Amino acid sequence: MPTIFRQHGFRFFFYSNEGDPREPVHVHVMKDGGEAKFWLTPVVRVARSSGFDARTLRRLAGVVAERRAEIEEAWHDHFSDEG
Repeated sequence: MPTIFRQHGFRFFFYSNEGDPREPVHVHVMKDGGEAKFWLTPVVRVARSSGFDARTLRRLAGVVAERRAEIEEAWHDHFSDEG
């Protein structure tokens, strides 16, 4: 589970096995037993969530949107190394 970054106690990461065929670019966020998954395209949006309230999800979506390029770069760097 490569960690991309940590912010405000949240860990932003993806799983090394993201499906076969691989799912589109997305990021998982975890803190205190809560976890959410955000799609990055065509717009940042929640794919699923457990343990986070709506306010937290909006805040997290903002972080994902702000750091989208960094997340996409980490995703492509990691998965291009597999082949």
